Amino acid sequence: MFQIGYAQKHSKPLKNSRPNIIFVMTDDQGMGDFSCMGNQVVKTPNIDAFYEKSTRFTEYHVSPTCAPTRAAIMSGRHEFRVGVTHTILERERMALDVHTLPQVLQSAGYQTGLFGKWHLGDADEYLPQNRGFNEVLMHGAGGIGQVNLGDFPPNKDNVYFDNVLLHNETIVKTKGFCTDVFFDAAMAWTKEQINTKTPYFTYLSLNAPHAPLVAPETYKKRFLELGYDEGTASRYGMIENIDDNFGRLMSKLEEWDALDNTLVIFTTDNGATHLRGTLNGENVRHFNAGLKGGKNSPYEGGDHVPLFLYWKGVLTEGKDINQLTAHLDLYPTFAELTGAKLPETMQPLEGLSLIPLLENTAVNWEDRLLFVHCGRWKTGMVNEAKYTKMAIRSQQWRFVNNAELYNVAKDPGETKNVAAEYPEVIAKFQQPYNDWWSTSIPLMVNENRKRVKQQPLHVKYYKQLEEQGILEWNPKID
Repeated sequence: MFQIGYAQKHSKPLKNSRPNIIFVMTDDQGMGDFSCMGNQVVKTPNIDAFYEKSTRFTEYHVSPTCAPTRAAIMSGRHEFRVGVTHTILERERMALDVHTLPQVLQSAGYQTGLFGKWHLGDADEYLPQNRGFNEVLMHGAGGIGQVNLGDFPPNKDNVYFDNVLLHNETIVKTKGFCTDVFFDAAMAWTKEQINTKTPYFTYLSLNAPHAPLVAPETYKKRFLELGYDEGTASRYGMIENIDDNFGRLMSKLEEWDALDNTLVIFTTDNGATHLRGTLNGENVRHFNAGLKGGKNSPYEGGDHVPLFLYWKGVLTEGKDINQLTAHLDLYPTFAELTGAKLPETMQPLEGLSLIPLLENTAVNWEDRLLFVHCGRWKTGMVNEAKYTKMAIRSQQWRFVNNAELYNVAKDPGETKNVAAEYPEVIAKFQQPYNDWWSTSIPLMVNENRKRVKQQPLHVKYYKQLEEQGILEWNPKID
């Protein structure tokens, strides 16, 4: 065991405190994509201000790609153990026997809303409306415009602007840039819950800054004038647009006097993309907070991301929590916060409640092993993938591809492989990983699934188009 941090005094226990929860998660935004984390090019003043007053988990880890992280959050289990081993090929479908996080919150009397990216299956039985969400505004597949993978056909021609989305059971045509639309929808729905004094869970799951790299011209302009390439300008523009929208959200929550009883969380789903570009014609590497690798990498840059929590007057402001934590921990944490009673028969949870750390960072927190695997092997090749793009993480160490060992506590950039010097450390990792891998394989329920002949949301789109047309949609924010 180890102890890190300092004690915090609470006027009341966090367990069963029943805050409203707003969970904002961006897509493919890495640790280095914030000015508060050291980026000197992109400007994120609103998230920076949030960072300053937040409780920050400095060793928070997710999965290396999109659908896997979402599956772990929604199930409280490693994604492989709920069938998610890829982001496509129907291997992104979360097993139907999962009792989901929003279902748990519903059982505690919460209304639940999803705005943006689901990416855990587009067939009816997999949709979030049937997995515990009362309100849904979502695109299909893993990204807007991924029509060949299941998103709505019109989005191929109007990527990220004026998109066709699914609002509950109805397909709608929206107006404006996608990130603006998702924030508008989330804020309008959240205000309805505030007005009716209904506990709520707002899951703002953005598709930005995931590729294709598209941003409003006003957001790209500054970066193009600095001399950056189109892709970098667009990606950084998307990030600054997220920041403006996040600032708008926080201002509205303050205006609505909602911050005293609301836990607001900001995080990202995996490491950064587009880590290289050009500046005035010269090749450059973009800031990555000193981490090695990005999205779909077994190194720190693939899964080490920010996690900032703010609850006005309850959580300590400007506090760092340095113990090793993961996305698996959110499910039990939210369940305890909301006083939810878990069913007797459900998937076993693999995470730990973060409440002890939130209440007192000096609490004993046992070291743990986090198993990381990028998945995405060719269908039918699971046995060959065991040591490919994998890692094991403890508080001090990262063991990569069954060959490389890094003392990340001293060498967070993973610059020196010390495997030859510490065989005893490696020995402690190998058998637990072997056991984990062998017990995970039977739970990979999508491995031999046949590709669908018709994408479910395409069928839904053309049926509604013929029967009633596609409706205009525009939320109203008070």
